[in-house]
Amino acid sequence: MALVPYEEGGGWTARQLHSPWATFHFASRTIRLQQDWRRLGVAAVVWDAAVVLCAYLEMEGIDLRDRSVIELGAGTGLLGIVVTLLGKGFFVVSFKANQNCSARVTITDRAAALELLESNVQANLPPELRPRAVVKELTWGKDLDNFSPGAFDLILGADIVYLEETFAELLQTLEHLCSERTVILLSCRIRYERDLKFLRMLRERFSVSEVHYDSSKDVHIYKAQRGSRKDDL
Repeated sequence: MALVPYEEGGGWTARQLHSPWATFHFASRTIRLQQDWRRLGVAAVVWDAAVVLCAYLEMEGIDLRDRSVIELGAGTGLLGIVVTLLGKGFFVVSFKANQNCSARVTITDRAAALELLESNVQANLPPELRPRAVVKELTWGKDLDNFSPGAFDLILGADIVYLEETFAELLQTLEHLCSERTVILLSCRIRYERDLKFLRMLRERFSVSEVHYDSSKDVHIYKAQRGSRKDDL
């Protein structure tokens, strides 16, 4: 959904925003992402919330193997790429490696962002993992028939809460994708009162808790589940 500019949050310089490349190191690999701020705005740069959520998933050692994962508003694809790498699983059958226990990752954004997103995903995943990551169009509240209800174990979103007019559609999308077992992780910087409004709306439909705060980047990670469930990943 992140296709329109909004006020820039702390720490981002013009040079960072307009740099054609961003490089990171996660899951024992260097990830080099193409950025295109001038053409796609906030959908085409890497924001702190994505970096913090990637680090959280890696540092916590969360087992993503054999999980069905979807990312909303993926932008450049950093989070989806890292999840695919972290979810790599192998078991030996007749002395051959098999990837059937690897995470199955669906990486989504609006149509205008998909070309850049697909390019980054293909460039940063090893050939054996590319089939495990699918780039797919998803406009919140509109493309839900293309996704099976409750089909995902984990729903991820990084810095996707900032446009108040999308809140209802985002909540509708989360409810469609969730089952009773699904865990939602949302990473965000609380910039405005409207961001707190979204959290209040989320708490009306889900059990919500803050599981991590990165004070250096002022980024919060919230965990949400249906009802009062408190399942761990």
